[in-house]
Amino acid sequence: MGQLINLTASDGHKFSAYRAEPSSTPKGGLVVIQEIFGVNSHIREVCEGFAADGYVAIAPALFDRAEIGVDLGYEEEDRQKGMGLRSQIDWDENVKDAVAAREAISDSGKVAIVGYCFGGTVAWLGACSGSFNAAVGYYGGFIHNFLDQDANCPVQLHFGAEDQGIPIENVDKIRDAKSDVDIYVYEGAGHGFICNHRASYHEGATTTSRTRTLDFFDTNL
Repeated sequence: MGQLINLTASDGHKFSAYRAEPSSTPKGGLVVIQEIFGVNSHIREVCEGFAADGYVAIAPALFDRAEIGVDLGYEEEDRQKGMGLRSQIDWDENVKDAVAAREAISDSGKVAIVGYCFGGTVAWLGACSGSFNAAVGYYGGFIHNFLDQDANCPVQLHFGAEDQGIPIENVDKIRDAKSDVDIYVYEGAGHGFICNHRASYHEGATTTSRTRTLDFFDTNL
């Protein structure tokens, strides 16, 4: 099982993070970026899964800048609260916290960033910050708003073809603007398709995207 640790960002902000360790010498490190539901049980499980795959995985509590200890479920009330919290924090602040998490596991070797939903966009911005060796984003709904920035590391992105919150036109914008980014779209999958706590869970898309993600990390870390 992982543990909560305390971190400090470059602007002095103090926040928590969930850190999970592999059982043997790490292949590298992964900064795992939450959805709008905080560092909840699902994100902790994601960290444990990556630790089982051989990586030190750390999930910074990005919402600590607005409210300490956010751990939400998936009902509409939770979604509304998560969206409200996200809007209270600047994207630059999210990146600062992600970079602080990277520094905390820098002794693991090369470090990638991987994010989901809201975190998918943070993963893209992390790639553009020059602080990571690789980046993977799952259904990042705001990436198309930041195409004026260029990644400084290899990037892989995953989207569901049935995602009602991310029109395929937005995915096409990313593909057209960033031909060097690996983009995968999964038929029959909607938003949040890797989360088995949600009705939108899609086993096939989860299995395939996870294989691609791990292969990508093996290549770049």
